[in-house]
Amino acid sequence: MADKLSLPLILPPPPHTKPFSLNPHNHHLQPPLQPPLQPPQLTTLLNPITQPPSPITTPKPKHKLKKHNDPNKGKPWSSHLSPQGNSILKTLVSNSLNSSQFNEKMVALVEFHHTQMGFDSKMLSLDVLGLIQGLGFHKKVDLALDVFTWVKEYVKDDGRVLKGSVVAVVVSMLGKDGRVSVASELVRELKRDGFVIDVYGYTSLISAYASNGRFREAVAVFKEMEEEGCRPTRITFNVILNVYGKMGMPWSKIESVFDSMKGLGVVPDLYTYNTLISCCKRGSLHEEANRIFEEMKIAGFVPDYVTYNTLLDVYAKSRKPNEALDVLREMELNGFLPSVVTYNSLISCYAKDGLFNEAMELKSEMMEKGLKPDVFTYTTLFSGFEKVGKDESAMRVFDEMISSGCKPNICTFNALIKMHGNRGRFTEMMKVVEDIQKCGCVPDIVTWNTLLAVFGQNGMDSEISGVFKEMKRAGFVPERDTFNTLISAYSRCGSLDQAMAVYRSMLEAKITPDLSTYNAVLAALARGGLWEQSEKILEEMKNGRCKPNECTYSSLLHAYAKGKQIEKMRVLGEKIYSCEIEPHAVLLKTLVLVNSKTDLLQETDRAFLEMKKRGFAHDINTLNSMVSIYGRRQMSMEADDIVSYMKESGFSPNLTTYNSLMYMYSRSSDFPKSEEILKDIVSKGIKPDVISYNTVIYGYCRNGKMKEASRVLSEMRKSGVVPDVITYNTFIASYAADELFTEAIDVIKYMIKQGCRPNESTYNSIVDWYCKFHHRDDAVLFINNLREVDPRVSRDEISRLSARVAEIA
Repeated sequence: MADKLSLPLILPPPPHTKPFSLNPHNHHLQPPLQPPLQPPQLTTLLNPITQPPSPITTPKPKHKLKKHNDPNKGKPWSSHLSPQGNSILKTLVSNSLNSSQFNEKMVALVEFHHTQMGFDSKMLSLDVLGLIQGLGFHKKVDLALDVFTWVKEYVKDDGRVLKGSVVAVVVSMLGKDGRVSVASELVRELKRDGFVIDVYGYTSLISAYASNGRFREAVAVFKEMEEEGCRPTRITFNVILNVYGKMGMPWSKIESVFDSMKGLGVVPDLYTYNTLISCCKRGSLHEEANRIFEEMKIAGFVPDYVTYNTLLDVYAKSRKPNEALDVLREMELNGFLPSVVTYNSLISCYAKDGLFNEAMELKSEMMEKGLKPDVFTYTTLFSGFEKVGKDESAMRVFDEMISSGCKPNICTFNALIKMHGNRGRFTEMMKVVEDIQKCGCVPDIVTWNTLLAVFGQNGMDSEISGVFKEMKRAGFVPERDTFNTLISAYSRCGSLDQAMAVYRSMLEAKITPDLSTYNAVLAALARGGLWEQSEKILEEMKNGRCKPNECTYSSLLHAYAKGKQIEKMRVLGEKIYSCEIEPHAVLLKTLVLVNSKTDLLQETDRAFLEMKKRGFAHDINTLNSMVSIYGRRQMSMEADDIVSYMKESGFSPNLTTYNSLMYMYSRSSDFPKSEEILKDIVSKGIKPDVISYNTVIYGYCRNGKMKEASRVLSEMRKSGVVPDVITYNTFIASYAADELFTEAIDVIKYMIKQGCRPNESTYNSIVDWYCKFHHRDDAVLFINNLREVDPRVSRDEISRLSARVAEIA
């Protein structure tokens, strides 16, 4: 098992090659490397609609533009074009020419250079470049490509006319138009025809792949470039660093690119350092980001607006609110005014840790500075409240967003889908899916990943497979985040083998595991209690694969708890309390959860109080854990206090809360109150599950109230909740305990007729109670005639029961 779960890295260390931005003067801004949102269809529910721009963008700093004497108002092709070229450009832009007319114009251009100017390939190349740039400016990409193709075929160029700059412009133009495959084929054709692709052509192709989200292909071109001895420039290194950051490559690989850059004598610029800091976001590498920040200043670079925003975002994603706030203050001291994006990063940081008072104060602060909250501000707060179970607060934020005139975007809808789905409100969830198209949005990859996660959270493995198929049918190519989601979803369904199969598929697709992948695999192992394999994965991470974070150690704690490794739990807990491992809010919450599950009351109380001591906010899960352990210990006063605190703090008690309370009362003398709670949650619109009904039935059966128990069973079936083996075993054990063996055996026959298979506990109840009442012969008779009750019972089961009777006797 451990061998199968080994996590080798897929990609070798990055090669020495380069990507390139066609606007080198804008190196203070990071290139937009996110893939364009495709218009998928959620079966018949969604239709493709133009995707609104994402709100999560870094605002561009404003620059004062100087006056210029360009008669073409700054269009870059004017200085390249001859009078003849300029005339042809106007004709091509203004008129729809057939192939014959187009050919005539292009021939005229070439003849102009032969007859009037004396043939000069450099001048013709400038005209071709100007024509292509001009047509690109007017969004006539196909016509620009026609010009390029015509020159290539007609002039029979050997590389003097279609120089690197022309190739680079065409490739870049196609990439921006989303036609990167066409650009790639164009480059391949040129190489087959003997053209030498220079650094600018290669870099343009790398950038085209990167800007279309095809990062692995960008890296492949990078390697090809190196193999051909094409020396990368600074721009190339800047883009490939950005690509590696977007791919979530290990920091050691990103550093090796940076070292290669310096080793080749290529001097980093401010853009390089900003990109390196940005690469730290995905792995929450705040220490590495700070080190790069300091190195940048030592190198003589002054941090700019992008530097501060990026560093702040790294701290925010690393859940370091104080450090992020320090960056904001330093930013202001150095004359950089924070933007909505700046505040959104901070608000997200506080909201993720449940520090909503601070998050709301930041929202007020930004409004006082004249900054209006945007859709990302509201969606971040909504998601934060939803995550901790404060549904009413979440909906207040949503209502405020709508009333302020802020239009929801796909991120908002994804958060709504998650909220309803995680609470089992699938009708409402699908209503949100329908509302997406009504509001002019298009589902993105996160929408699909959210649906996968929701169905995984609810243990609906067949729905997971169905959604994944629909996702691929809609044209979405699964990337790392999707695979990570699938690993987590299948493991939540108890399908560890399926989760590992997804992981292997990810490796076969040449997708590099990142921190989220490791954590998803660890979470899957934890659910299986495979703590030894979990420890091995942690060691792999520490050996340079990936830096462990709070989620990593959280999964390890869950693995120890599931594997009943109480002492290992305590040792890891002490490391957290002593700050050997940073006592992050997530880890303290996990300690509350795992200690509660293993019924360690003192340890649970300690973790709960430690959260309060360190100023960390509780969420619905930690509060439910406290209700659960107090309920199991029949500490009703303490349990009620937690529920009261929940309501006072704006939390919405959920089904887990009420099931714990029902459990507590069903084991007490006040057992009828368990059914009162059941009726109360039904009146509130919360759908009880099989645990809810089983708990109430147990309370009645335990106290000999079989008529009431049977009534609840009938109501359970009417509500659409299917009784399980525990439901029937509760009745069987109660009847047998009252020496009502005929009734107990009738229940076994009934459950089999309903399609529910008996288990060992079913038969143990009959046999054990026969023996306790000294009816050993009746127990033997029951076993000998068991095939009449259950024709599918195995010989091994009959032998096991016979041995059990002999052992008791």
